[in-house]
Amino acid sequence: MGDKARRARLCASTCIYLTVSLFGAAGVAQAQSVSPDELRVLKAQIDALQAKVKDLESKQQQSDANAQAAKRQASEAQAQAAQAKATASQATATAAKTQTQVANLPVKGTEKDEWFFRHKKGDPLTFETPGGEITAYGQFDVSFDAASKTVTGFFTSPLNMNDLGEQLNNNGIVTPSGNFGWMPDISTNISYLGVRGFQKLPNSDWRFVYQLEAGFDISALPSNRQTNSNLSNQVNGALFSRNSYIGLANPAIGAIKIGKEDTPYKSSTAAFNPFSGQWGDYSVIMGNTGGDNRVEFGLRAAHAIWYESPNMGGWQFNVLYAPGQNRSWISDNIASGEGDCSGNNDPTSGASNPPKCLDGSFSDVVSTNISYSSGGFYATAAYEWHHAVNRQSDITGMFGIGGPLPSPPPPGAGLLSPNCFGATDFFIASACAQDVADEDAAKIGVLYKFESTGTTVGGIVEHMNRYVPTILTFQNERTRWGTWAFLSQQLTPNDSVHFGWAHAFRTPGDPCQANDCILQIDGGNGVFAQNHNQADMVTAAYKHQFSKNLTWYTDIAATFNGPSAHYDLGAGGRSVTTDCHDAGTTSASGGATANAHCFTGTTLVGVSTGIQWRF
Repeated sequence: MGDKARRARLCASTCIYLTVSLFGAAGVAQAQSVSPDELRVLKAQIDALQAKVKDLESKQQQSDANAQAAKRQASEAQAQAAQAKATASQATATAAKTQTQVANLPVKGTEKDEWFFRHKKGDPLTFETPGGEITAYGQFDVSFDAASKTVTGFFTSPLNMNDLGEQLNNNGIVTPSGNFGWMPDISTNISYLGVRGFQKLPNSDWRFVYQLEAGFDISALPSNRQTNSNLSNQVNGALFSRNSYIGLANPAIGAIKIGKEDTPYKSSTAAFNPFSGQWGDYSVIMGNTGGDNRVEFGLRAAHAIWYESPNMGGWQFNVLYAPGQNRSWISDNIASGEGDCSGNNDPTSGASNPPKCLDGSFSDVVSTNISYSSGGFYATAAYEWHHAVNRQSDITGMFGIGGPLPSPPPPGAGLLSPNCFGATDFFIASACAQDVADEDAAKIGVLYKFESTGTTVGGIVEHMNRYVPTILTFQNERTRWGTWAFLSQQLTPNDSVHFGWAHAFRTPGDPCQANDCILQIDGGNGVFAQNHNQADMVTAAYKHQFSKNLTWYTDIAATFNGPSAHYDLGAGGRSVTTDCHDAGTTSASGGATANAHCFTGTTLVGVSTGIQWRF
C-alpha cells in the first residue's frame, strides 16, 4: 500500500474515531434524552462514512497500480531505444570499416592480397584475379532472309545442251527436283560465347594464357550438321567448338599456343570482309577451290600448335602446324581423336561404298602469314599447305567404281590404292590412285583506311593449286586465281555502306556435275565438263549501329556462275546456306544414299536483314 493510501485511511479512521467519541460523550451527558431512533440514524451515518472511506481506498489502489504499469512501460521503451541506438552505431561502424577496406585494396594483385575476384574499372566484362584477368565476350547474330538458286528461269547454260548425264528430259536439259527458286529462311550467323584470360607466372614476364569459345545456333535446334548433299558429325552448340586454346605468352617474345584456331591464312585478311556471316561473304569465292560451301582455305585447324610474334615496329607474323593424325598414308581415315574427316565432312559425303574419307580429307597442315601496319595502312602475305588431300571420290563417282576387289581383278585394278579396286582398266586405276595430292594457297592483301573521310578500301589477289599429274588435268577444278575488292564508307557516326566484288578465274579442268557432263574420256567410260567455270560475286550492305554493341544490317548479294561453275552464296559461317543441289528424290540427308544433283551455270540471289549483338 502506498503512502497516499495510508494517509487517506488514517484520516478516515481519525474522523470516525472523533465522531464516535463526540457522540459517545454526548451520550453520557444526555443518556436519558437519546431515543433508539436517534441511535439508528447515527449508526447509519457511521456505516455510510466507512463505505465512503473504503471506496476512496479502492480508487487509490487502482491509481497506484496504473502508475506502476505506466512506469514499467516507460522503462521498457527506454531500454528498447537504447538497444536500437547501440545497433545503429555498430552498423555505422561496420560500414565505415568496409569502405575503408575497399578503398585500400591494391590496384594490382599480389600473392599477399586477401581477395580473389573483382571487376576491372573501365571494362564491363573484364574481371581481375590476383596476378591476372578474365574477360567474357561473344556475338549473337540472327537474320531473316530469302534466296533463290536461280533467278534467270534457266537451270543450265546453252553450252551444256549436249549434257550426257542420266537426268535428261525431252529437250536435252536436266530439270531439278523440288523448289529451285525463292525460299525464305531464318538463320543464325556466327554466334558464340567465350572467355579468355591470363595469369602471370611468379618472378617472370611470362603469362599463362587461355581461351574457351563455344558456337551455338539461336534459331535452330542443336544437332550435327547436315544437308541433303553433305553430312558432318560436328555438333552445333557443343562446348568449346570454336577457337579454344591454352598457351604461354611474353610481351617481348610472343606467344605459343595449342588447341584449335582459325589458321593465320584465314585470319590475316579478316578485316577485308565486312560481310562476314552474311550473304556475299567473301568466302563464297576466296579460299574456296571447288565452289561448294566448304572453304578449304578458310580453315579452323583442329589439334594445332602455333606461334604468334610480338609487334615489331609494325611487323608481325604467325605460323601454325596441325599434324594429320591419320593412320592412312592417303588420308582416307578419320583423324585420330576427331569425329569427322579433315575438311569437315563425314565418311559418307563422297558417296563411297564402303564409307571412306575420299572427298577432300587431308593430313598435315602448315599455315603462316606476315603483316605490316602503320596508321590506316595494312598489308599481309599469307601461305597455307595441305598434305595428301584425298579427292578419289571424283574418279570413283565419274567411272562408277568402288567396293570390294572383284575376282579375278582386272588389269591395273587397285594400283597403289585400295579405293580403286573396282577400276576396269589401267587408265581408271592410275587416275584414281593418283588423285591424292598436296594443295596449297598463297595471297597478298592491301587495305587502307582514310580517317578524314571514313573510307576504307582493300583488295586481295590469291592463287590456289592442286599438284596432280597431267593424267588428272581434265578434272582439276582446284587450281585457279581469285580476286576480291571492297569499299566501306562511313556515312554518319552510326551509319555505313559496304560494297564487294569477287572473281574466280577458270581452272584447268572440271569433273562435271548433273547438267554439264558433255565431254567423254577413256573411250566413253567417263564424262567431264568444259572448264568454263569462272564466276563473279557482288554484294552490298547497309549497317546502322544503335549502340556500341547492337547493329542492324541489311544486304543483297548475287553470284553469276559460268556454264560449268557452281559457286554458292552463303559460305563463310551462316547456318542456312545456298548450294547447287536440288531437293533430290531419295535420302533427306547427304551420304552414300543421297542423290541430290548439283546444277551449274545458275545465277543465285539472296537478300537479308538481321541484328547483331557483340560484346
